[in-house]
Amino acid sequence: MANETTDLSTAVSALFDTAGKLAQQQVDLLSTGVKAIGQVVEPLAKTAIDLVGSASNTIGQVLQGASSAIAPKK
Repeated sequence: MANETTDLSTAVSALFDTAGKLAQQQVDLLSTGVKAIGQVVEPLAKTAIDLVGSASNTIGQVLQGASSAIAPKK
């Protein structure tokens, strides 16, 4: 009887150990995925911000050129 209890205890312990390892692997996988997404998004965001800045400067220059063309000459 004691041997059956030990076998059951060992089996339950192994089951929980395996479940814990699976849970840890899921967390590691999710963490790696989040890091990878961050590494992809960061340069895209920087490029988008640079593009908006360049477009803003271009629009400003166009408006400045248009206003100087419209303004009366002295």
